[in-house]
Amino acid sequence: MSAATVNAGVAPLKDARRIVVKVGSSLVTNEGRGVDAEAIANWCRQLAALMGEGRELVMVSSGAIAEGMKRLGWATRPKEVHELQAAAAVGQMGLAQMYESKLREQGMGSAQVLLTHADLADRERYLNARSTLLTLLQHRVLPVINENDTVVNDEIKFGDNDTLGALVANLVEADALVILTDQKGLYSADPRKDPNARFIDQAVAGTPELEQMAGGAGSSIGRGGMITKILAAKRAAGSGASTVIAWGREPDVLLRLGAGEAIGTALLASTPKLAARKLWMVDHLQLRGAVGVDAGAAAKLQGEGKSLLPIGVVEVQGDFQRGDVIAVRDPQGRELARGLSNYSSAEARLIARKPSHQIERMLGYAAEPELIHRDNLVLA
Repeated sequence: MSAATVNAGVAPLKDARRIVVKVGSSLVTNEGRGVDAEAIANWCRQLAALMGEGRELVMVSSGAIAEGMKRLGWATRPKEVHELQAAAAVGQMGLAQMYESKLREQGMGSAQVLLTHADLADRERYLNARSTLLTLLQHRVLPVINENDTVVNDEIKFGDNDTLGALVANLVEADALVILTDQKGLYSADPRKDPNARFIDQAVAGTPELEQMAGGAGSSIGRGGMITKILAAKRAAGSGASTVIAWGREPDVLLRLGAGEAIGTALLASTPKLAARKLWMVDHLQLRGAVGVDAGAAAKLQGEGKSLLPIGVVEVQGDFQRGDVIAVRDPQGRELARGLSNYSSAEARLIARKPSHQIERMLGYAAEPELIHRDNLVLA
């Protein structure tokens, strides 16, 4: 399939309810001159307007190292990890303060969230991060996320915040990812070198020729480049999120994208969000465990699409951890569903046949009232 202009007219953000917006270092810091208060205020105004429409927004912002470099008087990005970490520690203060103040001016609450690859590679920390972000969204607080450059090393770096944006989109199951950059979008070749370069309006994320089109390193301030954005879109599409790459200084870019206007390059997910998630669960060939449920719970799952509560569980099989995909079996032992468990097998055995309000008493804490939430459940 050609990478250019497929499914013309599709507007990824028009009907998107949950959106992750990633903005690059060169934009946030005005090409390294320091945190750009005017630009951040402009984006925060647009984010607040979109949230006023009932949408849920997550901001992934680069810029801590660039701001730290400016405060420390460094003209070029250091290569030593300890210097990068020091710059991040200095710059994160100003970056967080700027977002907090500009969002507060719009009547919005904000939260700073710093992540490392280890946070998303470890199952327990992944689920904790997810729960925190979803709780913030529920309370209409806008999370501002950055890689925790202060503590990362070469082995656990995301490598760029484009990748982090895609991972966050997958983490919160976003409908769309917006990557704001200093380029208008994706071209078939570098337009600075090739006058015949074509602008790519739309393409399917993950199309092999896209990676051939993108090349070159990022700016002296950032770490990415167009190739990292192509790969981020491919990663986000794995969970059903489409990506838009657009110029961050385009007037009202987020509002116009939200209204359905075609701006920048849209890299479309070929699989809908819900289908992608359910296919992922269905494709688990080796399940770590299963729970048997009574007839009443089976009827609610199959007939009413309800969540699985601990009180309906009569048997726990296997050894699984929180976040594992497990099978749900009816009284005859047939698999009727599978889903993501909110509790480990040991915990599930303790709360089986108990009402949800007793979970905290049994375990000392309560992660969720459901053993498997209906959003994390797919019927066989």
